[in-house]
Amino acid sequence: MNHNALLARIGELEQALWAAPAEPSRLEAYQAAYRDLEAAIAAAGDDQRHHFIIVIPVADSPQHLQTCLTSLLQQCQAYGYGGSADGRFRKVSVLLADDSAEPANIARNREIAHDSESRGLTVEYFGLDEQRALLASLDGIDLRGIVGDHPYDAFSHKGQAMMRNIAYLKLASMQAQRPRDRLLFYTIDADQSFAVNVVTTDGGVDLRALNYFYHLDRLFDDGGIQVLTGKVVGDPPVSPAVMAANFLDDAIAFISSLRDASADADYQQPSLDTRGSGEAAYHDMADMFGFGHVGSVYRYRCRNSAQPSNREAFEEFASHLNRFFHGEHPTRITWYRHAPLDDSVQPARTVYTGNYVFTADALGHFIPFAPLRLRMSGPTMGRVLRAWVGKAFVSANVPMLHRRTLDATGAAEYRPGVVDHAAQVDMADEFERQFHGDVMLFSIERLSALGFPRDALTEQQIAATLDTVRMEMYERYAARREQILARATHLRTLVVGGDPWWSALAAARAFAHFVDNIERNFGSHSAAAQRIDDTQRSAHWRGRQLAAIATLRSDRGAWRSALVRLRDRTVA
Repeated sequence: MNHNALLARIGELEQALWAAPAEPSRLEAYQAAYRDLEAAIAAAGDDQRHHFIIVIPVADSPQHLQTCLTSLLQQCQAYGYGGSADGRFRKVSVLLADDSAEPANIARNREIAHDSESRGLTVEYFGLDEQRALLASLDGIDLRGIVGDHPYDAFSHKGQAMMRNIAYLKLASMQAQRPRDRLLFYTIDADQSFAVNVVTTDGGVDLRALNYFYHLDRLFDDGGIQVLTGKVVGDPPVSPAVMAANFLDDAIAFISSLRDASADADYQQPSLDTRGSGEAAYHDMADMFGFGHVGSVYRYRCRNSAQPSNREAFEEFASHLNRFFHGEHPTRITWYRHAPLDDSVQPARTVYTGNYVFTADALGHFIPFAPLRLRMSGPTMGRVLRAWVGKAFVSANVPMLHRRTLDATGAAEYRPGVVDHAAQVDMADEFERQFHGDVMLFSIERLSALGFPRDALTEQQIAATLDTVRMEMYERYAARREQILARATHLRTLVVGGDPWWSALAAARAFAHFVDNIERNFGSHSAAAQRIDDTQRSAHWRGRQLAAIATLRSDRGAWRSALVRLRDRTVA
């Protein structure tokens, strides 16, 4: 079968697959057709398609890393992009950027990398020593505003943004060593997989149904794209600090539906709810990002049983409550919606730092303000990137599957900013980084309307914008905290009032702990509220943000100097 006939066959199989995605034989046939196409390309010789270097930062999360790399291996085996030679995939490799602190986890990450190597995946381990050596080779270039300034013995846990920026310097060195190769750099998170979740008639299923590398190569082939970002499906990419109000709405609706029902009666299992998949329904302040209202309540669907009793539903829902503080949203899962890929390409404004692809030319763009360790670094980067590259920055429907928590523990393997001990959760650090991350994001959005970063702005312009946005965010956050506390009080009353049938169940205590933790983290006397209200602390944040914005253009010059040195040293 010739090339065009194979492509036509793939098109037919793709239509059949999405007509009945739960039918395993259709996915198997679809993947097999792509392997036939790869065999034809290999037989023709001179495969000039892109080589993908997958960048995976990891911090003390070996179980997530294992799942991620296994999914990558399965992706390569299923679709065969680029073929293989001498037992190795020819056009897919990995840069593993280890930011772990625990020696046991570092050792385990090395083992996982070695195991992946033995299974055909080329993995370069980029550990703490290698990172220090790379930065030492750039001595004399002031990169502190990009990669931070770290003591030798406290070099781990730098945060995803600084770790990625250091990894991008490594990519620049790798690019200089391979000037003739067509490289694409694909940065992902360790808690993601090369798969999508799809709604079926009897529930959801995870499928390896996207040929990521083949399609991304094709999209980048004409040279018009420098940066392409996908999104994530599954668990939300945002903090529980901005999901509490809508989850409380859903929890209240769930308890209200059970109060007058029998414990042993069948739970009224809803169909899977795909509303909000693409509209950030999990975000309490989705309107700030231009999303409309997508429904007030999402009903919980049980996963352990197709037809559970009310008691089983209550117990299952309760088991997911604490997972919320680790980033899972039990009721507002994002589902994959299939659409023709070419039709989905559009100008972008947000980078999903855990799912974006870029060219060697785009190595000139780092994640801005990384040493502040703020949340919302991706959306903020997107606003800056849009100002520099315009239409060469796009988004497309190539999501990855995101799983925040481990099934065995119900918690994230490592989550900075959230302390969970003895049923007490403290997310003050994450809450604070979320608040100031929102301030930074929307300040940059307004400053970009004034020409920043292409045009230099005065310190007074930057300061005035920061102050205005901070006050707006403060008022919005304060109003939302009041709403959250009112909902928490309502939920507590529903759970304990009137001696409901679940009073004797151990699962009822999970609801009490959940409400306690909501009040602990969103109350007016919470550590998070006190941090934001603290005038000295706020002044310190303002100073750091002001300095970071004011020096962004000079940081860009330092970054270019670093790239030139890495290139020249490699060529020499």
